[in-house]
Amino acid sequence: MAIGTLMEMAPQFAPRGGLIGLDLGTKTIGVAASDPDRRLATGVETIARTTFTADAKRVLALAAERKSVGFVLGLPINMDGSEGPRAQSTRAFARNFARLTDLPIAFWDERLSTAAVERELIKADMRRDRRAEVIDQHAAMFILQGALDRLLRA
Repeated sequence: MAIGTLMEMAPQFAPRGGLIGLDLGTKTIGVAASDPDRRLATGVETIARTTFTADAKRVLALAAERKSVGFVLGLPINMDGSEGPRAQSTRAFARNFARLTDLPIAFWDERLSTAAVERELIKADMRRDRRAEVIDQHAAMFILQGALDRLLRA
């Protein structure tokens, strides 16, 4: 099972190939993907959560379509650095997901990602109903882009 922090997993990613970023919510999963050179994250879709099996199958299909070489999951750490129920839920998802794929799974601290994305969407004068449709996808992009930027500095 290849699960760990971004920097622990970085050597396990193939030298070239895109990554899939996930923002795991209770009702939806925001999905983003990077280019093969891992410079830019773009939104892919928002998956309405149903069952773990169906959710995982969709994520794996998106990864296969893009020939991705790994996953970056946003880990919702509390502001004081502790991990609450949402972080535990993300870790459980990763453990179960790792049984379905050989690709490495990295965690990336997603503190304030949704709040930052919401501010940007408001600044862009996006309507509330439209923001609700894209917030998770944009949060996944924010998470993945942060991880990509960190990998470039490594």
